[in-house]
Amino acid sequence: MATYRRTNLPKITYRVNYQIQASEVRLIDETSKQIGVMSLSEAKLKSAETGQDLVEIAPKANPPVVKLIDFSKFKYQESKKMKAEKKGIKGGELKEIQVTPFIGPQDFETRVKKTKEFLTTGNKVKLSIKFQGRQITKKEFGYQLIDRFLAQLTDIATPEGEPKLIGKQLVFTLTPVKKKK
Repeated sequence: MATYRRTNLPKITYRVNYQIQASEVRLIDETSKQIGVMSLSEAKLKSAETGQDLVEIAPKANPPVVKLIDFSKFKYQESKKMKAEKKGIKGGELKEIQVTPFIGPQDFETRVKKTKEFLTTGNKVKLSIKFQGRQITKKEFGYQLIDRFLAQLTDIATPEGEPKLIGKQLVFTLTPVKKKK
């Protein structure tokens, strides 16, 4: 099975209201329409009038860009953007399917189904055939299993290189077929 690890992405922090330290700022409203360049005190007054927060969205700009928006709404919009970016990235990973050379027919069908699922989402699949105990003396069963996998997946997968025997494990990689438009 594949293990899933949480990647440590840099956490983005925003300065809000009184944390902003620039003397002059470029103020924009909720709809990203520019209000203008003004002093920080004027921007704070506008914020107080409208009942919204000042959120510094581009601190390195000259002058820094500050958005007039409810901070909780802003955080929600940012999280939606991050999720949309993640959806676009989906696929391209290397997934692993582990089997033994003497796999039952029902288990074989399940593994083929899971492999098809991985390949259709754009992932590469590493097929690992583990030999246990004296099974290593019957390597031909591992190669026959690879041939069976390839026969089931010819329309959606292409082999990447030749099967390699590493220790007591026969490893083989499949890549998804590029669809022609």
